[in-house]
Amino acid sequence: MNGFVVLDKDGGLTSFQATSHVKRIFAQKKAGHTGTLDPMATGVLPVALGRAARFIDFLPDADKSYLARLRFGVTTDTLDITGKVLSQKNADVSEEQVRAALPAFRGEIMQVPPMYSAVSVGGQRLYALARRGIEVERQARPVTVYELELTNVYENGEFELSVRCSKGTYIRSLIADLGETLGAGAVMTALRRTAANGFTIENAFTEEALRADPAAALLPFDLPFGAYEALTVTEKQAFRFANGGALAADRLKEELLPGRYRVYSPAGVFLGLGEFHAGPESGLRVLRVTGDV
Repeated sequence: MNGFVVLDKDGGLTSFQATSHVKRIFAQKKAGHTGTLDPMATGVLPVALGRAARFIDFLPDADKSYLARLRFGVTTDTLDITGKVLSQKNADVSEEQVRAALPAFRGEIMQVPPMYSAVSVGGQRLYALARRGIEVERQARPVTVYELELTNVYENGEFELSVRCSKGTYIRSLIADLGETLGAGAVMTALRRTAANGFTIENAFTEEALRADPAAALLPFDLPFGAYEALTVTEKQAFRFANGGALAADRLKEELLPGRYRVYSPAGVFLGLGEFHAGPESGLRVLRVTGDV
């Protein structure tokens, strides 16, 4: 089977472990996930199966959406509830205070990656350094928070935020910065991703549902690449493209603009992704092929 599956990941599993479970369910040798989720997090984890795994690097950048719970008055070394407690105090933060603080975190903001993250500094992953008790200076990076709303206040004093943000945004850091702004400190207590790479939680299947009916969860190979224009080529061009050959611009039936394209045979078979470039030797070069003709 070749295509994409959207897993509703359980808490307690790494993204690698969850992907391995999906691979076994589908009896596939190759599989890969996009957009790593922390073990404590649940929700949308897109998994590419079979030949689709070779296309992961070409998925269009897309916003991600989350529901996150937080608790004021606590800070940890991981910025979430699983870490070592660094400080703890009574914090009387009101709903009105939270709502008043949120606008400062909307739009393009600068964010320092947490030490417990997969970001590399000097060729080493930050989490590897953190596990050895080493903290290094990290450069703040621009990220964009498109939507940030307070969606619930729980009886135990925790708050829930709904976030839609750009790739590379750390919700743990967002919560920690919010806690610092309010002078109380804050820690993330739960995280559920509801959208990533164009997939939503409505597309997602639990492991139990996957085992019950794997075929029902398999999405078309070309579905995640809908942001790229579709291009249908002739039979001869389809054969050439499927075998890794570039297509000259003057042989194409359509006048193309520079960019990436989904390439199809006359029969509608998805052949792969190409990138058109202009210039003296303009044409459509192959990025990845599916192996189908």
